[in-house]
Amino acid sequence: MSHSPYPQWQPWQQGPGVPQPWAGQAGSPMLASHADRERAVDVLRSGYGEGRLEKSEFDRRVARAYAARTVGELALLVADLPQGPVAHPAPPVGVPPAFLPVPPRPRTNGKAVAAAVCGGLCLFTAGLTGIPAVILGHSARSEIRRTGEEGDGFALVGLVLGWLSTAGWVLLFMVSFALALTSAG
Repeated sequence: MSHSPYPQWQPWQQGPGVPQPWAGQAGSPMLASHADRERAVDVLRSGYGEGRLEKSEFDRRVARAYAARTVGELALLVADLPQGPVAHPAPPVGVPPAFLPVPPRPRTNGKAVAAAVCGGLCLFTAGLTGIPAVILGHSARSEIRRTGEEGDGFALVGLVLGWLSTAGWVLLFMVSFALALTSAG
């Protein structure tokens, strides 16, 4: 003989005006308050949300809860439901970090790479790529701060080499100008 956890008849399935078998027998005959009704409806909502009730059954029980006069009637409406949300099982154990995909690295700023290349080429171009290295380096550092990209070291190398090259050219012109003034005088 199998024993079902659910009773054969359900009190909320009775129509209005039909004598109720539980009236005056089960539960408290104390009059239900609005708060009692709302608590019962909250339990019904929780049961419906967890998939314990079908929509039509939920609607019938809610209507009966709002029409209930006693606390006993409300207790019978929620007797086969847990009193509130049921705790869900623990989440599955996570994947060990060794098996997780490697998060993508932020991309390197292209202007920063170009600044470093121009700065490095200053030695081979007699300093002609110094000014582009400075411009690209400043622009790259500004973008890196704004976007979070990588490449600040490249931009800094381009800036240092570009400024050294530019300073070397300025120094060469000043010395040449000073020599020209002294030889003319």
